[in-house]
Amino acid sequence: MAISMYQASVPQLKKMLINLSTILKKGEEYASAKKIEGTVLTGDRLFPDMLPLTRQVFIACDQVKNGLGRLASIEPPKFDDIETTFPELQERVAKTIAFIDNIKPEQLDGTEAKEIKFSIKEWSFEFVGEQYLLTWIIPNFYFHVTTTYNILRHNGVEIGKADFLG
Repeated sequence: MAISMYQASVPQLKKMLINLSTILKKGEEYASAKKIEGTVLTGDRLFPDMLPLTRQVFIACDQVKNGLGRLASIEPPKFDDIETTFPELQERVAKTIAFIDNIKPEQLDGTEAKEIKFSIKEWSFEFVGEQYLLTWIIPNFYFHVTTTYNILRHNGVEIGKADFLG
């Protein structure tokens, strides 16, 4: 039996959002213990042409809420993209989890061939549902969660593979 669209997405994405929350908590605890202003870490980036940690979290959450919203034909919540602190980022992750907790399997299952079209800035994208989930939502989500992890680890936060995988 093939895995359903719901099973291929919601459980995995929720687990990783919970792990992202754990990683952010450890970043906040590290900043506090080292007497570093938390926004020094949340504003950091791996390289000057990369986005800062805050944007990595924004995009990870947006991949989940906007992507699953498109697939399920439901309006995702709108976030203002103004979070700068660890507690604010934690709240964003929690709101994303709350959103996907309300998605039912029947809203995603059967969307494998659903036509998905959207634009980001000057780029337009066209997918079918399964391709959208497997080649856009999931890889982009993991990229931004991984980059968040890497920024914190690079700054000395004691996190490891077990924190990332949960």
